[in-house]
Amino acid sequence: MPDPSSYRPAPGTVPDAPGVYRFRDPTGRVIYVGKAKSLRNRLNSYFADTWSLHPRTQQMVTTAAAVDWVTVGSEVEALQLEFSWIKEFDPRFNVKYRDDKSYPFLAVTLNEEFPRLQVMRGAKRKGVRYFGPYSHAWAIRETLDLLLRVFPARTCSAGVFKRAGQIGRPCLLGYIGKCSAPCVGRVSADEHRAVVDDFCDFMAGRTDAFVKRLERDMLDASAQLEFERAARLRDDIAALRRAMEKQTVVLGDGTDADVVAFAEDPLEAAVQVFHVRDGRVRGQRGWVVEKVEDLTTGDLVHHFCTQVYGDEHGERDVPRELLVPELPPDAPALADWLSEHRGSRVSLRVPQRGDKRALLETVARNAGEALARHKLRRAGDLTTRSKALDEIAEALGMESAPLRIECFDVSQIQGTDVVASMVVFEDGLARKSEYRRFAVRGNPDGSGTDDLAAMSEVMRRRFARFRAVAAGAPPPAAGPAGGPPAADGPDRLPAADSGDGPDRLPAADSGDGPGELPGIDPLTGRPRRFAYPPQLVVVDGGQPQVNAVAAVLADLGITDVALCGLAKRLEEVWLPGDDFPVILPRTSEALYLLQRVRDEAHRFAITFHRQRRSKRMTASALDDIPGLGETRRKALLRHFGSLKRLAQATPEEVTEVPGIGRRTAEAVLAALHPPTPSAPPELGTRSEAESPSSTESA
Repeated sequence: MPDPSSYRPAPGTVPDAPGVYRFRDPTGRVIYVGKAKSLRNRLNSYFADTWSLHPRTQQMVTTAAAVDWVTVGSEVEALQLEFSWIKEFDPRFNVKYRDDKSYPFLAVTLNEEFPRLQVMRGAKRKGVRYFGPYSHAWAIRETLDLLLRVFPARTCSAGVFKRAGQIGRPCLLGYIGKCSAPCVGRVSADEHRAVVDDFCDFMAGRTDAFVKRLERDMLDASAQLEFERAARLRDDIAALRRAMEKQTVVLGDGTDADVVAFAEDPLEAAVQVFHVRDGRVRGQRGWVVEKVEDLTTGDLVHHFCTQVYGDEHGERDVPRELLVPELPPDAPALADWLSEHRGSRVSLRVPQRGDKRALLETVARNAGEALARHKLRRAGDLTTRSKALDEIAEALGMESAPLRIECFDVSQIQGTDVVASMVVFEDGLARKSEYRRFAVRGNPDGSGTDDLAAMSEVMRRRFARFRAVAAGAPPPAAGPAGGPPAADGPDRLPAADSGDGPDRLPAADSGDGPGELPGIDPLTGRPRRFAYPPQLVVVDGGQPQVNAVAAVLADLGITDVALCGLAKRLEEVWLPGDDFPVILPRTSEALYLLQRVRDEAHRFAITFHRQRRSKRMTASALDDIPGLGETRRKALLRHFGSLKRLAQATPEEVTEVPGIGRRTAEAVLAALHPPTPSAPPELGTRSEAESPSSTESA
């Protein structure tokens, strides 16, 4: 493996100017192409500490054996050269926008004598005009079926067209009026091309002109008493309007724009683009790409524009406006480069409000769903899951694959509402019925609000039941670290820890009753869920979190549970006591599974944290009144309208609320009218208790 320091350019040899650079492997093949505003600053960043680089960048610099560069006069020239080199060399480490699926287009073969309308997939061809892409081929066929009444252009294949001309009889579409039958000479080549040109104009967005023209022709035919022709034109107008309804207006100002959004994790990014023409969504497209470096959203926008709009015939696809979530650092140069491809000015901007901002958020949701589907596609395959578990066992030095994995994460805001989550994956799949959530109590001295102490407390509470079962003794009832016996013991959830919607948690296990085996469910004879030990514990964090959990497990005497941590920054896997992390391969199925487990624990923890924070912020004076439940609190507020009016009511008025008795009414009013402290004595005087007795005065 080449050492990056062996081919690092000598100091002072790299110019401080814009340009394009190439990394080559030992055989001379180009493996990465990039551009920079300052070649010196950019190349120096690659030869920093290897462990501080993005995992994919680490792999690239250790694969390369040489680097060279070319200086240019401006950033626009750098964009042109970068695009040319990527197309020429096809570097393996560059971000590549390959479709996550093959999208169909509505294609018009303008390079033929009699152009044909058809569904087409794959690479674009010269001389063919494309509309779309569409999500499904049937959507194209439905649109064509409606429009062929008005634009009877050829849709048949070359073989069918030639055979119809030989026998002198058109196909069925020619007989029912959905084809002008140029195969048998009903229309000339020029007349047929005029029909196709009108169709292209309609699909390009000039719809109102055709509708108005047909309405004018319909009125003229009616005035001339040509009622059959007027009826046909009426039906044609209805067909056009139905076709237009299938393409919903999303921007009322008739905007021509592409709306681009991203959903990303440290290793991959999902990209979605909506093609809006004349205010209507004409097509949608999506990719899932690998992140080569630690790219920002602006960097992803740069790669998207240079690759999607830079192909040989890309100038037809460049819109007037490009709406993106974040501008790249070279936004002015990128806009100039796109303008050259289009032939007119292209605007590159971030929408801040209104319909365009709402549409960008819709595209972002689609990108998030696409990334989730991409990740779940791996999880749904049994072979892939088995491979991932075997790779985890090999990387962590385990004797067998971890069939049960538990992951823990802590969520808090500056020490307030500290909570933690435990998610369970069995055989590579989530077991939501066994998820648990913890309200971190902290130590009596007020400590325990930092992540390490919170994680230690949670691990003690989780493994208290497991330790008791292993020792054959009843589980402890006291809280951790000498805390009081709480309602949510080692395997219980407090009342506030009930389920949250789709992740609804089951009722907590009760303590072992008389005559019951510790940790054994008397109904099923199986170990209680919370007492069932995992083969692998994953914590969301790096070396400090792993060492803290390892200390807890060692203190509890647990030695048969593997432990690792997954750090977010570089997706490194940390083992207890190791000074260096385990770097899993970028394409490793094990890394995908660990990421899914970690992300699920983070989602579950932050959901619980938000619930507790929201409950605390919306708490009222009625919450702490004994005997006043949620139903009667709602009844009081519904009856009086507000706490202020309730505080002004008399006990008799409060008892008018159904379910509220005299004692409860008095308790409510007492809670809303706390006793005011007595006024302090005036300066220079003494209270009666402080005044000396007559004997003392004597």
